[in-house]
Amino acid sequence: MSEQNVDSKLKIFALSSNRPLAEKISQELGIELGKVAVTRFSDGEIRINIEESIRGDHVYIIQSTSKPVNDNLMETLIMIDALKRASAKTVNIVLPYYGYARQDRKARSREPITAKLVANMFEKAGADRMLTLDLHAAQIQGFFDIPVDHLLGASLLANYFLDHGISGEDTVVVSPDHGGVTRARKLAEFLKAPLAIIDKRRPKANVAEVMNIIGQVEGKTCILIDDMIDTAGTITLAARALTEKGAKKVYACGTHAVLSGPAIERLDESNIEKVVVTDSIYLPEDKRIDKIVQVTVSELLADAIRRIHENKSVSPLFEKKYEGHID
Repeated sequence: MSEQNVDSKLKIFALSSNRPLAEKISQELGIELGKVAVTRFSDGEIRINIEESIRGDHVYIIQSTSKPVNDNLMETLIMIDALKRASAKTVNIVLPYYGYARQDRKARSREPITAKLVANMFEKAGADRMLTLDLHAAQIQGFFDIPVDHLLGASLLANYFLDHGISGEDTVVVSPDHGGVTRARKLAEFLKAPLAIIDKRRPKANVAEVMNIIGQVEGKTCILIDDMIDTAGTITLAARALTEKGAKKVYACGTHAVLSGPAIERLDESNIEKVVVTDSIYLPEDKRIDKIVQVTVSELLADAIRRIHENKSVSPLFEKKYEGHID
């Protein structure tokens, strides 16, 4: 099959959650976004109509299950069903942000495991593959019986700091908890910087967390890294603790800018210099404060889509350094 024929069988569709990112991905791939109408019935039910033939095509749906989470999740499931019924050859979900990922195990009695439930829903709807970015817990890949390509955003975040000369022995990458050490170590490797860990302990219910810092931060520029920044409570408390321990400056970064509730106010009032995030989640204008810097994941995701479509290995993308095109 010629390269032209292969390309003609690749289709990209954007749903409602993050059309600007989908447009960037389509530009990187050099193909137009597919035509789809997403509307609602009068009672709020989602209605999808694919406005072009996709028979025999390899289709990629660009959608983050971010706020409104339930609407974006249902959109994705309905789109998968529509594509399967329209005879798409394969249906691939490109999920830059995987919602419902924080409940990946039973931490207490009678709790659901929503990360597994969502995986079941995608598979039952008919998805053939998933491409995602910085899952809250890497083991979520194992909840699927279809191929899952799990990309990492550390190189994109690292480039901001490298471009601003924030690296080396005068810089310390800090994980805000034990669970994020692997992620922090990856960023530290890119920046050739040492690592520190914050050990959080809550003495008793409704008592503020005590933060012990494992590692040397005095007189250093510290970079806190997490997979997501939601209400920004953990990250701002950690930044304050680092300053109290003698850190010279504190930066924060995270792949997914959930930024719900009091997050923007907390970040704006914090001692954090800059907060570097990606565009895996669409950031509305009212959340684009001066402290927040966005880098795009479009080139990384486009490269992954191209490699999957051409049956090439995705593993080289874990080491490739992307510029990120800082917005």
